[in-house]
Amino acid sequence: MISAIVLIKAEVSRIPEAARAIAQIEGVKDVYSVTGDVDLIARVKVAKHEDFHDVIADQLNKVEGVLETSTHIAFRTYTDEDLAAGFALGLDD
Repeated sequence: MISAIVLIKAEVSRIPEAARAIAQIEGVKDVYSVTGDVDLIARVKVAKHEDFHDVIADQLNKVEGVLETSTHIAFRTYTDEDLAAGFALGLDD
């Protein structure tokens, strides 16, 4: 799976509705309401790069209240489990 983080600027009066609509899109794993330069952040996971177009350009960008998006495709994903496994290599129980 390929991951992307999508930074979303939305109409202030439509943030909750936009977040709920975005969360319903297949491929969107999480949507966060945040402080700062953007209003929402979505985590998207797809099988192949071409699928980002279907999820982000064809659906997410068309959600009512979404004004602007900036997509950041992940090179690697690090989790607590991955890091723990890496540090445990070569250790015997």
